Amino acid sequence: MKSLTLACGLLWGHRESSITATSRHYVDRLFDPDPQKVLQGVIDMKNAVIGNNKQKANLIVLGAVPRLLYLLQQSSSSLELRTECAVVLGSLAMGTENNIKSLVDCHIIPALLQGLLCPDLIFIEACLRCLRTVFISPVTPVQLLYTDSTVIPHLMSLLSRSQRTQEYITQIFSHCCKTPEHQTVLFNHGAIQNIAPLLISPSYKVRMQALKCFSVLAYENTQVSMTLVNVLVDGELLSQVFVRMMQRDQPIEMQLTAAKCLTYMCRAGAIRTDDSCIVLKTLPCLVRMCSKEHLLEERVEGAETLAYLMEPDVELQRIASTTDHLVSMLADYFKYPSSVSAITDIKRLDHDLKHAHELRQAAFKLYASLGSNDEDIRKKITETENMMDRIVSGLSESSIKVRLAAVRCLHSLSRSVQQLRTSFHDHAVWKPLMKLLQNAPDEVLVMASSTLCNLLLEFSPSKEPILESGVIELLCSLTQSDSPALRVNGIWALMNMAFQADQKVKVEIVRCLGTEQLFRLLSDPDTNVLMKTLGLLRNLLSTRPHIDQIMSSHGKQIMQAVTLILEAEHSIEVKEQTLCILANIADGNTAKELIMTNDDMLQKIKYYMGHSNVKLQLAATFCISNLIWNEEDGSQERQDKLREMGFVDILHKLTQASDPNLSDRAKTAMQQYLA
Repeated sequence: MKSLTLACGLLWGHRESSITATSRHYVDRLFDPDPQKVLQGVIDMKNAVIGNNKQKANLIVLGAVPRLLYLLQQSSSSLELRTECAVVLGSLAMGTENNIKSLVDCHIIPALLQGLLCPDLIFIEACLRCLRTVFISPVTPVQLLYTDSTVIPHLMSLLSRSQRTQEYITQIFSHCCKTPEHQTVLFNHGAIQNIAPLLISPSYKVRMQALKCFSVLAYENTQVSMTLVNVLVDGELLSQVFVRMMQRDQPIEMQLTAAKCLTYMCRAGAIRTDDSCIVLKTLPCLVRMCSKEHLLEERVEGAETLAYLMEPDVELQRIASTTDHLVSMLADYFKYPSSVSAITDIKRLDHDLKHAHELRQAAFKLYASLGSNDEDIRKKITETENMMDRIVSGLSESSIKVRLAAVRCLHSLSRSVQQLRTSFHDHAVWKPLMKLLQNAPDEVLVMASSTLCNLLLEFSPSKEPILESGVIELLCSLTQSDSPALRVNGIWALMNMAFQADQKVKVEIVRCLGTEQLFRLLSDPDTNVLMKTLGLLRNLLSTRPHIDQIMSSHGKQIMQAVTLILEAEHSIEVKEQTLCILANIADGNTAKELIMTNDDMLQKIKYYMGHSNVKLQLAATFCISNLIWNEEDGSQERQDKLREMGFVDILHKLTQASDPNLSDRAKTAMQQYLA
């Protein structure tokens, strides 16, 4: 490999080959028997690589890293040499991601962590600086910090050594805390007590890194958040320290990170949503971050954090929607960067053009959160200039994240009856939505199919065109997904579609889903899937001709499924739905015979009429009422049979029930016998 590098160097011309030759000279000097010459060689190497990525890459290829690590770890090396080696390695790490990969592959992390056991502060700081650079790279596996359980407590003990150790260690922590397990390890080793005092450090860098630590520790973590609420820093509550850090005179990065800390504590249940530090400080600070004068990444982070803060709370959504014209301010996220942009820095403009899609994603997320509950806010959003067009184009953007955020926004707005009837219809939103459902990753599918469920509600004008577009097959295929959320949405949409549908649609649903799949769904381990499948069955079995037709072709299997559910351990809701299906069957002209000729089923109905739960008693009594209804053929024979089985006695008892609905239902049934 090395000879190739040199050979290529000759072909590229004199300058390239001389770089390679000097690089080789630097590496050769590391092997000099004279330690003084080795030290001078390392110092010269340090000066040669600063800001020179080509030189860094050459030295790595020529094998400088293993030698530098060897010298760093040798107890016979002088402290000065070991420190200079750490500095050069830190400089090599500042290059490209490939450099970092090479360093990690040479086991730089364990070597530097070992170096931290040396008492010398200057050497410790050099090792930490290099570790910091390696760990903040996206290509470094963060797990390497947790492999040896003695590392975290040792790092905690080094926090008190100097401002530099504080800055580097907190930066390492904030970059390597990626999972709930990581949060727990850091929490258990005293991260909170050790890092809290750093929030009032004289060094801005230390304060900032400590703050970042708290934001990653508190994220979706109740244990950490509940602890943070009670922490005092120099006699002041931590939440108040964060509030101070959000003041307008603080750097934007600090304001934003402090707002994130309070947001995460609030979402984890440690601070109430109506607490003044949220309503009067955090929320306005995040809204401020969304305005034009901030940098792209600040606007993105501000909008995404705000969306997260108010997602579950309608009151915060209302407050935000009336703060600083937020709804129209977000419209600017779609016009950036414009041709008349004030950006004079070409590098910045190039960066922002590449990242403009992140702004659109953030705006969609924030609109979704804002409009998730309140009808007036949804109206305000859809009336914002070209909003529906923007969502429609967002659904087909190349960035998957934008598509997901756009469909989340659409889902949020689709909860509005008003919007389904107006803007959704006017913009034929269902077309891009159907296209999105063809081949999308699961998380997009879940959101898109949830939205489709709403578009298929009976009052939605989009229901007809969607039906004509061949959606049934698509939904039936969703019910076979491995993801419970997709199975629920597939069956839910079919349930909505079958509601008051004509015979043709119902027959098509049954044909396409297939009885086998229908019964598989009736024994689905997920209760939501089961409930929606029962809902579908109930909607299919409504209106007499439909009931009789479906029961004549699938009656045996349906009765079997009903029996299984009534006999198994299921919730009251599931059994109630099942008895309602039975009541629908009892309402058919010919279908009711399937119950009358099934003594086992009649005994089950009798059992549920005497059940301790009123809902089940009501549904079972409804079944009997339908079976004995007077104006129908054969009602006399049915009444006689049920009288013999003791149903009249039960009905008589139920007329005295304390629940008015139940006693009324029983009285109505009794009147059939008297008529």
